[in-house]
Amino acid sequence: MKLVFASNNRNKIKEIQQLLPESIQILSLSDINCDVDIPETADTIEGNAILKANYVTEHYGYNCFADDSGLEVDALNGAPGVISARYAGDHKNDNDNIDKLLSEMSDQDNRNANFKTVIALNLDGTQHLFTGIINGTIIQERRGENGFGYDPVFIAEQDTRTFAELEMEEKSSISHRGKAVKQLVDFLNR
Repeated sequence: MKLVFASNNRNKIKEIQQLLPESIQILSLSDINCDVDIPETADTIEGNAILKANYVTEHYGYNCFADDSGLEVDALNGAPGVISARYAGDHKNDNDNIDKLLSEMSDQDNRNANFKTVIALNLDGTQHLFTGIINGTIIQERRGENGFGYDPVFIAEQDTRTFAELEMEEKSSISHRGKAVKQLVDFLNR
């Protein structure tokens, strides 16, 4: 089975392809000659996943799935949330986003946060949503070289290492995206 994953983010594509059985091949947006930066204008993580999946299905006719993820920090009333990738501006720079987050949390005692991923699957004319959440805390400085986004400052519950200190396979087995992809795979394997 071939499914379009509505992304050109190589890190995400690699992470998700690793979680899928070999029988499912992922095509990226560039594989279907889609060079549009699909607008993420919804005000929820779910809404953005749906927008991206629907764009591919409506404009290219493929069965596809799209995800959207966000970091939700308790002390910041759920921010950065739906704008996690653009938290420090539209240039989508991970280091700038982390700098802004750490600055805004500098005087916060409550460091609780969660990562949330929603996957919207458009398959044979029907849409299905899958949600994965991992709870944890935000630390005060970056640690680790792996991963991307906020991984260097996020420690999952029951662990002492940041996501950036975990190997990809280890992170994928516990992460928000890993949980949502597992639901997707279970659904596709029915």
